[in-house]
Amino acid sequence: MNTAALLADAIGRHDRRALAQAITLVESGLKEHQSQARELLAALPAPDQPALRIGITGPPGAGKSTFIETLGGHLIDRGHSVAVLTVDPSSVVSGGSILGDKTRMPTLSANEKAFVRPSPSSGTEGGVGRFTREAIAVCEAAGFDRVIVETVGVGQSELRAASMTDVFILLLVPGSGDELQGIKRGVMELADLILVNKADGQLAQTANRTVSEYAAATGFLQARTADWKVPVLAMSALKDIGVVEVLEQMEKFFVHVTTAGLLSSRRESQASEALMQALHEGLLDKFLRNEKNADEVERVRRKVAKGQLTPGLAARALIDQFT
Repeated sequence: MNTAALLADAIGRHDRRALAQAITLVESGLKEHQSQARELLAALPAPDQPALRIGITGPPGAGKSTFIETLGGHLIDRGHSVAVLTVDPSSVVSGGSILGDKTRMPTLSANEKAFVRPSPSSGTEGGVGRFTREAIAVCEAAGFDRVIVETVGVGQSELRAASMTDVFILLLVPGSGDELQGIKRGVMELADLILVNKADGQLAQTANRTVSEYAAATGFLQARTADWKVPVLAMSALKDIGVVEVLEQMEKFFVHVTTAGLLSSRRESQASEALMQALHEGLLDKFLRNEKNADEVERVRRKVAKGQLTPGLAARALIDQFT
């Protein structure tokens, strides 16, 4: 058996070391590794049961890692196995992840029913890494029935993170209702569940006011899931207040989209979008790997930078020249 087949077989036996090696393989930018990764993904065993894919976003300081650790503990207590894929900003020196979520989720990382993997965004927009979708597939094949994807942060480009998860959670802090205009409308429209974290102690009253403000705001937005009213809840991940209620809302949502047939149709749509995204990225990679093309792109880029060409016209000229 070759390397890919051996890894796939070990993943089917829930080998955690093989799981880590497989994710490293699919995230590698080396051409030979990508070839092996394709073989691996094709050889992966089918998941034992459908996994719920949970996307979590929020501004820096909202407590995403603390929330995931507390939520993950509750999920494990209920008999689930939890894989966490955290997407961190990339180091400009090494290209690797610079925040290290294993240090921010020590209890969950040590649990044998959990797997925490920080990955670099590698400059990819949308709050996720370029191969996060493939990493999700590997985790599901390894038997994890709850896969959590924590994004880099909150912004207009979170669509990509939402497009690979079943339930998308927006995590906020008390008082952020005063900055409602600062939160992109598009992110709020993507959210299936909005949580105001740190609702304890002196911040409890402020958190409840923030919940009211966001609940009113969601009334003017169209939810992305049919027949689902987006809950806005106050909770405290650090004090474990309201996290059980959050979990119940998530399970309620999962039941809703499954029984209504929305989950399967959403995943079909997501898979089609992923194909086109991968095709765009793959064609660009192949185009730039050609030395002649790369030199011409650099020449044109300098003209664009000096204002001698507009980006749109420059791109069209390059496409016409090499196709």
